[in-house]
Amino acid sequence: MLSKLKEKVQTLLFAEARIAHKIGLTPNIVSVLGIFFSMFSAILFSVSLNERWFLLLATTLLLISGFCDILDGILARTYQQESVFGSFFDSLLDRYSDSFVYIGIIIGGLCDPLWGLLALTGSLLVSYSRSKAESIGIKMMSIGIMERAERLILLMASSIIAFFWLPALNIGIIALAILSNLTVLERGLYTYKMLKTK
Repeated sequence: MLSKLKEKVQTLLFAEARIAHKIGLTPNIVSVLGIFFSMFSAILFSVSLNERWFLLLATTLLLISGFCDILDGILARTYQQESVFGSFFDSLLDRYSDSFVYIGIIIGGLCDPLWGLLALTGSLLVSYSRSKAESIGIKMMSIGIMERAERLILLMASSIIAFFWLPALNIGIIALAILSNLTVLERGLYTYKMLKTK
């Protein structure tokens, strides 16, 4: 849903991409930095029940991780460093990144474990459904209401509100669980429809 907005954001980050390129960062290095920020974010989420201000720090690190996820793609396209492996590597790290954050929230007792697991499952399957559909020639960009950008925004918004009212994060996770799995269903139906048309 926010894929087109993401493209506009990417055009605004060429200056940052130039700086990253000048200091020797490659798309793969930026991807690895992104997953480290996610890991640290997950650690902070896991211990933030007693230290509420950790929620804000965890959210900031999650935002930086998301920034890295955009920046690596800009670097690859701008400096002709795109590769099949790079695309695979980035996608793989994105799945680990998502998993770390959800696991950190679950371990930290910030959400109901069942809803947390459903949100994690839905998040992984949204991405899998896209890659699987595109492997058989069906474009999935902007199909579904809860792509990765939307999930990150909802998670960060819930985390910020949770700093003031802790149950907000659990509510956000419930919303993510429902909406991400609805997105998987939506993509499944879309794939069926497109295959039937073909």
